[in-house]
Amino acid sequence: MRVDIEDLDVAYAGRTVVAGARLIAAAGEITGLIGPNGSGKSSLLRTVYRHLRPAAGRVLLAGTDLRRLSPARSARHVAALPQERSGDLELTVREVVALGRTPYKRAFAADNATDRDITARALTEVGMADAAGRRFTALSGGERQRVLLARALAQEPDVLVLDEPTNHLDVRHQTDLLALLRDRRRTTLVSLHDLNAAAAVCDRLHVMHAGSVVASGPPREVLTPALLAEVFGVRAAVVEHPLTGDPLIAYDHRHPGLPAAPSRPRRPGHVRPATSRRGQQ
Repeated sequence: MRVDIEDLDVAYAGRTVVAGARLIAAAGEITGLIGPNGSGKSSLLRTVYRHLRPAAGRVLLAGTDLRRLSPARSARHVAALPQERSGDLELTVREVVALGRTPYKRAFAADNATDRDITARALTEVGMADAAGRRFTALSGGERQRVLLARALAQEPDVLVLDEPTNHLDVRHQTDLLALLRDRRRTTLVSLHDLNAAAAVCDRLHVMHAGSVVASGPPREVLTPALLAEVFGVRAAVVEHPLTGDPLIAYDHRHPGLPAAPSRPRRPGHVRPATSRRGQQ
């Protein structure tokens, strides 16, 4: 399912945090949002999973305005792993993941065999099947992150929205999560601070700065030394990963003294506009 974000404005606490954002997440592709802290990535994603209402513009799911769908229907299409985490749920791991089946059931209905199978499969996919009977509150931060991802997978959505999903995960589980996203090939909108992870997993990147989308395109075209200096304020070389062939960013940690990025950087001329690499699917 394709996602179109059209001329999106988002205001929070009386301040505009996203202004005129336009981007596409093509069906079956992994679309990444990158940018400095405070650039508007999380606020934009929150409009897609309906945590925030846009001040202007709209989010389209397969051409239908998201706000025209009921919450239950939109929850069958879009599942989220937000940065703001659920409280200390006094539930077992299995019970937390089973909450992902809620959009498909009537109120207070018990899980059926299909729900149980989907829940078990989601736990296996994130490597938490052995912890199904443990209390969610007893888990580490990384374990909780994987359980909440399993809950999103149990929703069986057309679109996954993931806001910094590798937070709290060790290197092995970060790698496993990125491999899972690649293998599933579900339409995915994901924000990532780790630019090398973004280069490895994303089909297309949208760079945000000061609330605007300032560059869009495949990682190899977007992640240039000039853009990294201008938007992120770092000196870096972009080389080929020796194992995968993906772009690999090598930062200059010895000379970090680049001036701060301007509040509204120039749009790099060689980067394609914010449309799908595979066309208007």
